[in-house]
Amino acid sequence: MLADPALSRLLATSREGREIDRARQIFVNRNLRMNKIELVGFDMDYTLAIYHMRRIEQLSFEMTLQKLIQEYDYPAEISKVLYDHQFVMRGLVVDKANGNLIKMDRYGHVGRAYHGKQPLSADRWRRLYRELRINLKAPEYAWIDTLFALPEACLYAGIIDVLEARERLDYAKLYDHIREAIDTVHRDGSLKAELRKDIGHFIFKDPELGPALHKLRSGSKKLFLLTNSLWDFTDQVMRHLLDGVLPEYPSWRNYFDFIVTGAAKPSFFSSSSPFLEVDTGEAGNGAGGGVGPAKTLERSKIYQGGNLIAFEQMTGFAGDSVLYIGDHIYGDILKSKKTSLWRTCMVVQELEDEINYTDSRQEEISRLSEIELLRARLDDEVNHRRAQLNLLERRLEKEDLPAPIRSALEEERRRLKSELDKVRRALRESVDIADTLERDVEEGFNPFWGLLFKEGHENSRFGEQVEQYACLYTSRVSNFLHYSPAQYYRSPRDLMAHEQAGALSGKLSPLGSEGPAVAASKESP
Repeated sequence: MLADPALSRLLATSREGREIDRARQIFVNRNLRMNKIELVGFDMDYTLAIYHMRRIEQLSFEMTLQKLIQEYDYPAEISKVLYDHQFVMRGLVVDKANGNLIKMDRYGHVGRAYHGKQPLSADRWRRLYRELRINLKAPEYAWIDTLFALPEACLYAGIIDVLEARERLDYAKLYDHIREAIDTVHRDGSLKAELRKDIGHFIFKDPELGPALHKLRSGSKKLFLLTNSLWDFTDQVMRHLLDGVLPEYPSWRNYFDFIVTGAAKPSFFSSSSPFLEVDTGEAGNGAGGGVGPAKTLERSKIYQGGNLIAFEQMTGFAGDSVLYIGDHIYGDILKSKKTSLWRTCMVVQELEDEINYTDSRQEEISRLSEIELLRARLDDEVNHRRAQLNLLERRLEKEDLPAPIRSALEEERRRLKSELDKVRRALRESVDIADTLERDVEEGFNPFWGLLFKEGHENSRFGEQVEQYACLYTSRVSNFLHYSPAQYYRSPRDLMAHEQAGALSGKLSPLGSEGPAVAASKESP
């Protein structure tokens, strides 16, 4: 209770118009005071540049498929494989030894598995994934951790379905060929050449991006761009996103104090590669032409390559005064956390879809939470009555009792058995209802894999990685527009199971309505 009635009334005043739509909020895993952040950095692809996912995935899928046929001698028959965007999501794992796609929870338990596009049989699932612990660092596993990798997972499953009926497949070799082909499509510039023909078709122009960057700059933050894309593609994309958006910034380059292209993340965070200055005035290759060594990083110039230590020395900003925002857990987030003290924010483009979906199913999710509590209580009741019945039956079996007492105990045993049967039936019904509700809600989002951030009752491996390595996470960079540049992003207090309110309230919602804290107070732009 607040002692000051006036303050209580002030805080009770309606916040209408100040709340941020949940899908556009910034979520907090670790406390972060923005007034301590002096330099804010951004990746470009899937971070500043929000791709139309279906369009870019379809293009990548088709180009990789053709390369497999033309350069890897796969039969033209595989051209019948179609891209199914619902069959793939981030966080899946490729089991290259067995030709399977699997989804794991935070503890490494495999909850779903497909061979090709067919669900794995219960026996094979149990044999492969229940009796052995998976080591994801082993070469026979590959993690689908970026949006760029989704087409390769769909190709892998589709080609297995088409070719397995006619020949024995080397699953690991197939995956490696797909991986090489899709890498080549990205590396040789052929994919980006198609993108550049119609940037607006593939990249969404967010009208709030420029104002969000301006707001950060107005809060005395310096900004930098650190992208693996080379200069010519970076320039075209950023022109599309930011040129002409605000009169204060005649060119997109005016938003940034430092611009580094061709950064080769994640090795940028651990290598000793030098910075090279790009002469943007010369006609050249993908690097922009006229590359020379750089001894300083200046606001008006473009650089390529480099490394973390040199970046911090040249800019004068280091450690937890830097916030880096990216979309790739390994390349942008994990490596920067392990090799530096930079604070991190992960952009999860799919977050908006998942939040909007779960918000639309809140009635079912709340019902599921109630059923879960009821199921836990019924389970306790079954155990309690079974223990009572066991004690009574041992007494009847071992003790020499007078007839009246034995008769009374026999009656008590019948009553306990009847009650136990009723509670067991209720427990089975609650389990059936909970399983049906959970399946309905999860498969309503994705019929193959369920929710992105959950696997059954637990966070998915992807969700666990976001929680472990990202200080903040959100759906797009422009969400920073709705917060103060001095915002204090507060994480929830960590609670162990015994600290939860009530013995059964440790996990009220298996679908995660009690996730990390959100910084929900909206600042006037």
